[in-house]
Amino acid sequence: MSQTTNTILMIRPVNFRMNEETAVNNYFQEELNLKNAEINIKAQEEFDAFVQKLRAVGVTVIVEEDIKSQDTPDSIFPNNWISFHENGDVGLFPMFAKNRRRERREDVLIRLENEGFKIENIIDYTSAEDEGIFLEGTGSLLLDRVNSKAYCALSARADEELFIEFCEDFEYTPVVFTANQTVDGKRLPIYHTNVMMCLAEKFSVICLDSIDDKKERKNVIKHLKADGKSIIDITEAQMHRFAGNMLQVKGHNDQRYLVMSKAAHDSLTPKQIVDIEKFCPILSSSLETIETCGGGSARCMMAEVFLPKV
Repeated sequence: MSQTTNTILMIRPVNFRMNEETAVNNYFQEELNLKNAEINIKAQEEFDAFVQKLRAVGVTVIVEEDIKSQDTPDSIFPNNWISFHENGDVGLFPMFAKNRRRERREDVLIRLENEGFKIENIIDYTSAEDEGIFLEGTGSLLLDRVNSKAYCALSARADEELFIEFCEDFEYTPVVFTANQTVDGKRLPIYHTNVMMCLAEKFSVICLDSIDDKKERKNVIKHLKADGKSIIDITEAQMHRFAGNMLQVKGHNDQRYLVMSKAAHDSLTPKQIVDIEKFCPILSSSLETIETCGGGSARCMMAEVFLPKV
């Protein structure tokens, strides 16, 4: 069982813009004073440069083009609708925004099979949408694949019962908590776990301040420490620069990299950078337009492929 992969699925945007349907509880999204067509062009430039950087260090990036007629502004964040597992299982997840449900595409699975990957079972949770229940893939779930633990910050997009069901189906021990951010003086749930926390092989980057409940915070720390993870704590201000939205990947010769945006990288203190680089180099890319309008960053753009090869 491995925590990191060298194969990433990414969806190149054709209709990227601020998604009005997700802005209701994604407090990271902001308006840009540009036409949607200009926003999409900038997002495509950032996307292409990011893919190039990943490929340059030996990460296998499978790029699928979004479908224009689907009008899916957030398709650039595929990790919310699908997850891939080493035993050949694929998880399909229920999405909060109606226009995001159109992102789920069978042709993406066919593409992976054409690339030589084996899909055994599809575990489909999407019928939960009919009941207004959501669990947005590895945005909501942080999987410690080696230690079979799943971390989940509950929110409108991460239902506890469905999370427990996922853990039973995939044989993970659930670690449940609530993570908040301050919005107009109020503490409100952070929409996705993966913006406040990153799990790498030997360390975790996490905004502990966002877990207001002391018992829950202690419990998360206990689990991370029990599994030998070093904890690199970030502030809420750093989290808002997407310093929690990182992913460890493998490149040439199994070299690990911690992938993040330039904004996240720039927000880190010299000590935090040293602490990360004890484990692996940092790879960062400018994702300014994508972060501003999409309210997601580097981690959200990468769906990790752990499927077995045929």
